[in-house]
Amino acid sequence: MPDFVGAVDQGTTSTRFMVFDHGGNEVAKHQLEHEQILPRAGWVEHNPVEIWERTSAVLQTALNKAGITAADLAALGITNQRETTVVWNRRTGRPYYNAIVWQDTRTDRIASALERDGHGDTIRTKAGLPPATYFSGGKIQWILENVDGVRADAERGDAIFGNTDTWLLWNLTGGVNGGVHVTDVTNASRTMLMNLETLDWDDELLALFRIPRAMLPEIRPSSDPAGYGTTTTGGPLGREVPLTGDLGDQQAATVGQVCFAPGEAKNTYGTGNFLLLNTGTELVRSRSGLLTTVCYKFGDQPAVFALEGSIAVTGSAVQWLRDQLGIISGAADSENLAAQVEDNGGIYFVPAFSGLFAPYWRSDARGAIVGLSRFNTNAHLARATLEAICYQSRDVVEAMAADSGVHLDVLKVDGGVTANNLCMQLQADTLGVPVSRPVVAETTALGAAYAAGLAVGFWSNTDELRANWNESKRWEPAWDKARRDDGYAGWKKAVERTLGWVDVD
Repeated sequence: MPDFVGAVDQGTTSTRFMVFDHGGNEVAKHQLEHEQILPRAGWVEHNPVEIWERTSAVLQTALNKAGITAADLAALGITNQRETTVVWNRRTGRPYYNAIVWQDTRTDRIASALERDGHGDTIRTKAGLPPATYFSGGKIQWILENVDGVRADAERGDAIFGNTDTWLLWNLTGGVNGGVHVTDVTNASRTMLMNLETLDWDDELLALFRIPRAMLPEIRPSSDPAGYGTTTTGGPLGREVPLTGDLGDQQAATVGQVCFAPGEAKNTYGTGNFLLLNTGTELVRSRSGLLTTVCYKFGDQPAVFALEGSIAVTGSAVQWLRDQLGIISGAADSENLAAQVEDNGGIYFVPAFSGLFAPYWRSDARGAIVGLSRFNTNAHLARATLEAICYQSRDVVEAMAADSGVHLDVLKVDGGVTANNLCMQLQADTLGVPVSRPVVAETTALGAAYAAGLAVGFWSNTDELRANWNESKRWEPAWDKARRDDGYAGWKKAVERTLGWVDVD
């Protein structure tokens, strides 16, 4: 068997390709950013063709840099930004419209109407999700209703939908020349269209969004020995490699963090924050504003579920300090600036740029900086930004404890923000539990590689994967209970100030 497994990690701001060995060690990596298209307030788009071109480029470059070839890959996995919606023509391969990104809020009227008309509980019960702009169903409906010719083509079976995993799998397996139109259960569970009990598209949910079933990809396991096809000889790898792993990015990170037992949790810090708690084969219905989602499905084994707290803006709040305010020149500068002060100086920053996701689900919220006095400096704002990342995560941890009865002993963390030592210390302080970062921080790509490798026997079982996990750094809480409680009370007060800012029909 070849020595390595590859993983495409198609994210919100960039696409990377990574190659791992049997020990889960990084062998090769290349990454390219893509354009963030912002046509108007609340709209966020990507160019699907650019994403495919970037994917092709990183595949070739990573292998060349490492001096290996596609023949050295036992299998290929894909992980992706979830909910980001692409609709394209299966005959021409051309998208009808830009990809509508998960952060986009243009579907707020669709989501509000579903709730107002009494359909919210149906969606929550069947799909495990609240009606929200976050998910794919409303985005598909918007394209069908607002882009000329799409509905007619969809009724004929020519216009098809996929999140970015499906778009890439279709192109990698030949595109207009026999490309495979598939997704996995984790991505399907983020659409508001899949029934969590049947793991199939639900006709009642499809009717609510007026989406023809023919548009939708076949739902497959996250790790599939039968595979989703192979790369083509005419594609970027130049030869056939089995495609056997597909997971939404946060589920992939959960697999990469080897959270295979009920009660184990991880938090990924990227553009947003995503905290997942493995609940095993049991569907746990949230009463506290969390999502019930598929965690993974390996082959013919039963699906494993999770509770998820999705937070829209965390790492991107640091980018806002850099790009819009110009008070830092790079993300790493936020730590140095925030470290110049001992506390937040009484200010709180709630970065509700796209409304508030879990556990509030308030599309009428907008960002606010509160508690300002002339005493405050840009260092206080930098620290309040890092604290916002941590307090939003505490909101989710509190909701998870209420729903599941699980109280964390330790929080496993991954993602770019975990390089910020001050932020991770603040996370331990605000939660009151240790925070642990693994040696391989790129757990999203690693999880996709694990799913692909398990399917072809590159790894024989999850015990082998657990043996690969090693801790790189641990942060212990330093705040006492009084400081932790006072800080959180201030945060909750600040959140209240953001609500009701935008009128939503």
